[in-house]
Amino acid sequence: MFETGFLDKLEAGKFETLSRILKYLFEDIYSFAGEIRSENIAKGNFRFAPVMYLKVSLEHIDSMSQSNFDEIIEKYVEMNVAHPFREGNGRSTRIWLDLILKKEIGKVVDWSRVDKEDYLLAMERSPIKSIEIKELLRNAITSDINNRDVYMNCIDASYNYEGYNIYKSEDL
Repeated sequence: MFETGFLDKLEAGKFETLSRILKYLFEDIYSFAGEIRSENIAKGNFRFAPVMYLKVSLEHIDSMSQSNFDEIIEKYVEMNVAHPFREGNGRSTRIWLDLILKKEIGKVVDWSRVDKEDYLLAMERSPIKSIEIKELLRNAITSDINNRDVYMNCIDASYNYEGYNIYKSEDL
């Protein structure tokens, strides 16, 4: 994705873009990659947006403003609550977030500076109060938007947050 410029051709902040990112990442693993889920899902005690409201939620998220850091993170939180896919939501949505940040404010998150436990707790609480996730990510923001290592840190952190930490991108 990084080397080919795939991301640079996508419209930042749209559900269609998120769907294309997820499909790119997972189409060789899941036949349903990039398709909106058709069942209700939960993680722990948190239930994501019910299927009956999912399309309306995604339309609302598409229309949300994304002109500054706070608005972008609010949009990211809403997309996390929607969790539109059966698998791969977190990993693809973090790439989607960085694309919005890059195109709108010339920044990305250096995910190597975001502690896993702090991130997961802040995301869990973000639908109620987003200040914690905003501050956590604000402290990890960088202007080094075209650095492959920063991009790959996102991939490594994303898999670590999901419990996969056997491999590092630099070893592949």
